[in-house]
Amino acid sequence: MSLLPVAEARARIVAAAGAPLPAEIAPLEACFGRTLAEDVVATRTQPPFAASAMDGFAVRAIDVATAPVVLRVIGEAAAGRRFAGPVGAGEAVRIFTGAPVPEGADTIVVQENAEPPADGCVRILESAPAGRFVRPRGLDFSQGDVLIPAGRVLDARALALAAAMNHPALPVRRRPVVALIATGDELVMPGEAPGPDQIVASNVVALAALVAAAGGEPRVLGIARDTKDAIREKLAAARAAGADVLVTLGGASVGAHDLVQDTLREAGMELGFWKIAMRPGKPLMHGRLDGMLFLGLPGNPVSSMVCGLLFLRPAIRALVGDPQAGRIATEWAVLGASMAPNDAREDYVRATLAPRSCALPEATPAPVQDSSMLGVLARADALIVRPVRDSARQAGEVVEIVRLAGMM
Repeated sequence: MSLLPVAEARARIVAAAGAPLPAEIAPLEACFGRTLAEDVVATRTQPPFAASAMDGFAVRAIDVATAPVVLRVIGEAAAGRRFAGPVGAGEAVRIFTGAPVPEGADTIVVQENAEPPADGCVRILESAPAGRFVRPRGLDFSQGDVLIPAGRVLDARALALAAAMNHPALPVRRRPVVALIATGDELVMPGEAPGPDQIVASNVVALAALVAAAGGEPRVLGIARDTKDAIREKLAAARAAGADVLVTLGGASVGAHDLVQDTLREAGMELGFWKIAMRPGKPLMHGRLDGMLFLGLPGNPVSSMVCGLLFLRPAIRALVGDPQAGRIATEWAVLGASMAPNDAREDYVRATLAPRSCALPEATPAPVQDSSMLGVLARADALIVRPVRDSARQAGEVVEIVRLAGMM
């Protein structure tokens, strides 16, 4: 099977995710980070009345056109407690921020531009044109407006808007359950004592965090030893967990101990593709099994994390109905060090970013790019994207990057 281009592999995975998962109603306080399933429509107009934006006096602009002028104070309006009557010629109402503007008044004189009231009157020191410091009815939104579109990830801003629209709960996509299985006799879970030939499984922890950040519900099922029976046991656990996505880490290559593909094929997996033209992450595997989307990620920790960013995250975003699920946001940077020509695989080079005097940051690749080096990845701010057979690059050239902040 020939190596598949990265973009085509991602498109196939997103397409294989199928229709978004069903919607469920969640209380507003439980919606942070969830993906909206339907457009949210305003149930009210905001503000529902013309309101004062400042503390001061509600007056008629015509009465203060030739300030200074003395007006009779006929009452007070506060937030949540309006003045009931109209404001007539030569009259003013003491008003506070957020209070409804009384009938007849059309402008606000801020209290700094008036003397303190005395004997039922106030002396206005400066004129105020009609509409000054008045928030008109519907300034923010009107009933029936579609304000939050389906597919948006609900952050604090969106939740504040939904609350102002008087929605106590919202329709959000069910979080896809993602079963994560590390494979290999050489692994132990964090906190366990490694044997003399073992290492600690780090990528399963990283992928669980990536899944949660993307909007999924990670289920870490532990380590499958290098036997078909052990892999079958973890597969049964994934089914029991109701997984929408099955992710294995390691065991997807061609060695004598790489048993994932054979075991899952025997269990009925329909293989979509295997091996892609990228570095790190060539032995990525994709298919479907028992209604689960399957991704077999490489065992090297950096490879699995980069593949998680480029393939698993888009799959999760597709399942929650994100219309931009297959898009990887890139930007431009100035190269901070020269790079040799690239080969027949698209390369994702770990790099640090530094600000420059111009708009573009400087991206400096780490001198060693081994896919086992988590320290390099942890220090990296971005991945430099190098196309297939890219020519040698000199410091100062412009290159494409993927920022890692908020993504991994």
